[in-house]
Amino acid sequence: MSVTTPGASAGQVTTVVVVDDQAMIRAGVRGILQGAPDLSVVGEAADGDTGVRMCASLRPDVVLMDLRMPVLDGIEAIRRLRSMPDLESLRILVLTTFDDDPDVLAALQAGADGFLSKVAEPAELVDAVRGVAAGDVMLSQTATRAVVQHVARAPRPAEPDPVLAQQVASLTPRERTIVKQAAQGLDNLQISRQLHISPHTVKTHLGHAMAKLDVRDRTQMVVVAFRAGLV
Repeated sequence: MSVTTPGASAGQVTTVVVVDDQAMIRAGVRGILQGAPDLSVVGEAADGDTGVRMCASLRPDVVLMDLRMPVLDGIEAIRRLRSMPDLESLRILVLTTFDDDPDVLAALQAGADGFLSKVAEPAELVDAVRGVAAGDVMLSQTATRAVVQHVARAPRPAEPDPVLAQQVASLTPRERTIVKQAAQGLDNLQISRQLHISPHTVKTHLGHAMAKLDVRDRTQMVVVAFRAGLV
């Protein structure tokens, strides 16, 4: 376990805790993030239990969480963090070897905000931390497909959910199109190129669609879209 007390400028940067049982991974992540002037690694932990207690103490903006660790695995650690009222604003980015890992859906259901491969380029790591801190859900096409495939194998209800049907019916044609494309694993930039609109416009439509579907993030929206028969 390693802790760095945030300095006076900590409020001006995105603070990060890294939770991974491999010291080399922690050191590599710290080295990359510390090179960005707007990011600061304020703590490291080698297991989920220590990571949870560290987040409760330091209250970082983002935690990078491994899934397979001793003492307490990442999924249970995420559940515990999400149960803490004082950490409602905490953003959780999962570090994984493969983003089609069968634990992807379990981690998302537990409350993860996105996934990042451990073999990602340094610039991808920095962008992912900045993105998730800004409220974006970091989910690759492969991870999205893994979620959809899991939902596809689940039994469908015998009767359609009237509330869900009403929510889907409230979507505008453009919102419905963008939800479908997001559910197919396209990111905002790819959707904007296909529809010849700006990424900001795509993000606005997605925000409206998620509000109408009563979901908190892109992943829940994908699951709802599949269950509603949009994809």
